[in-house]
Amino acid sequence: MRKIVTVTGSRGEYGYIRPIIREIQRADELDYSIIVTNIHLLPDFGFSIDEIERDGLKIGDRIYMALDGYTPASMSKSLGVFLMSVTDVLARIKPDIVLLAGDRGEQLMTAIAAAHMNIPVAHIQAGELSGNIDGMARHAITRFTHIHFASGEDAAKRLLRMGEQEFRIYLTGAPQLDELVNGDYAHPEEIAGLFRLDLNKPIILLVQHPVTEEYEESVAQVRETLEAICSLGFQTVAIFPNNDAGNMGIRRLLEQYRRPFLRVERNVHRHIFTGLMNISSVMVGNSSSALIEAPCFKLPAVNIGTRQRGRQQGNNVIDVNSDRHEVKAAIEQALSPKLRRYLQENCENPYLGDGRVSQRIVQILKTITITEELLKKQISY
Repeated sequence: MRKIVTVTGSRGEYGYIRPIIREIQRADELDYSIIVTNIHLLPDFGFSIDEIERDGLKIGDRIYMALDGYTPASMSKSLGVFLMSVTDVLARIKPDIVLLAGDRGEQLMTAIAAAHMNIPVAHIQAGELSGNIDGMARHAITRFTHIHFASGEDAAKRLLRMGEQEFRIYLTGAPQLDELVNGDYAHPEEIAGLFRLDLNKPIILLVQHPVTEEYEESVAQVRETLEAICSLGFQTVAIFPNNDAGNMGIRRLLEQYRRPFLRVERNVHRHIFTGLMNISSVMVGNSSSALIEAPCFKLPAVNIGTRQRGRQQGNNVIDVNSDRHEVKAAIEQALSPKLRRYLQENCENPYLGDGRVSQRIVQILKTITITEELLKKQISY
């Protein structure tokens, strides 16, 4: 059996790989193992490894890497710890292919280790644009990747322009949309009961992460968002950010904003999170979910600041600066009957998702021939 090893260190990545792992479980030709790390292992962020265990998926190893402090320096040192550890894990598991997703630092470290160990690397969401350090990491991963899974034509063309050989590039779509297209998310009544929400009134879903290059401004930026939301008074579910530099101040700030209409969660399981998106009136913050998953629900999204700058987005997204007046006006625009009617009829997702993306990716993982040509990369220009 061909063994596929994948790595997840954040809630977002788990949404990418879960439908793929479920497809691998159905394939007699494949076996898998998941390396769990970073935010999944941190109690302060909800210890989201519980979700992976509840899903019954096979965990090959747990790598503790996150150094406290949450500064750019601690982030860099944490990645160094992870690089040393993941090398040992790959040497023990001996995978045939390493499957990575997205643009996080631990994915880059795994790509570096695997490529140096002559293990072919496959990368989901390859070639996309995104802002800040994550965008740099994504394109660095490209250089250490042997098989690229692109979510759309824009990303596939960008890979070609970056000098990647055409035979390595597969236009598959975005696997995290499979579950949404197939209706695999929590029912509205379940969500309303869990979060004590009135489905007949506006609901705001807030997810705002720190921007690494602006980490000293993170608290001020999120305060602007919270002031805008508080001035409106609509029921809001806010979810803790990831553990990038600047997150500690954001977490403290969220817990200080005690309002009867504001509920703060450390972590929300994927099935519940997508159910929240389904019943929300607007998504606010700077999460990639607002650009990739929200269009599946025709959900308006207020995208704040620079974190997603340049990333492909649909007509559900309203871009604003980190200013309370701009954020408030954008939320009001998102809640307007005019915009909601327009999106119901015209909202299109620029990321390809037909419910069968994971099947296509797994078929490639099963059948691709691992040759010297595949392993020894050449730049095409």
